Amino acid sequence: MVQEAVRAIPKRFASHLDNVAFMVADEPSQEQLRAGGILHGHMTLLGLYEGIPLPRRNNGYSGVLPDVITVFKRPHEAMAPDIDSLRQEVHQTVWHEVAHYFGLNHGQINALED
Repeated sequence: MVQEAVRAIPKRFASHLDNVAFMVADEPSQEQLRAGGILHGHMTLLGLYEGIPLPRRNNGYSGVLPDVITVFKRPHEAMAPDIDSLRQEVHQTVWHEVAHYFGLNHGQINALED
């Protein structure tokens, strides 16, 4: 589903994805939960972008490890009542994390989603 969601990214955005890897993990680690701002056990993370957002890259940006967008499998499965909802949520998570790659913060992403 993650591969499908990545292939569905419109070309005008996908053509600018550079040095970014898409990963799937069962659950976020404690470090990833902290990085995602999740401090208590009653919330979880569906996805996480880790890297240098595109607007912050400059001429000196080279020879760095790829940015990573991780989609977490079990939290998605726990919240989706059926396969279609799961697919839709995975697509939404990929879009959300790609928006972070392009430098958008949560407020900007929420405004676009509204």
